[in-house]
Amino acid sequence: MLILDCPYCGIRADETELAPGGEAHLTRVGPEGSDAAFESYLFDRKNPKGVHFERWRHAAGCGKWFHAARNTVTLEVYGTYPAQVTEPPKALLAAISKKVPGWEGWQ
Repeated sequence: MLILDCPYCGIRADETELAPGGEAHLTRVGPEGSDAAFESYLFDRKNPKGVHFERWRHAAGCGKWFHAARNTVTLEVYGTYPAQVTEPPKALLAAISKKVPGWEGWQ
């Protein structure tokens, strides 16, 4: 079972209290974007094997969106952080690099 810590209310919640929101840190396409850019935004996802950054909502708790870094193979959770940031915290990236040899970064 997947268990994540909500960075807002501090509750340790299992996946039954959370709602998945897909890949984190996507660049949204506005009205000025082309049809091809909008199609890419809707359908093109990285879905890597290994470290992945995702959006989650604490649906049965505070209701806020947050991001989580986890491994899609082992389900190990590296950490969670607020959704209002444009990139993962440097300390979290450093911790992931120490645990996953050869990991090339989040971009």
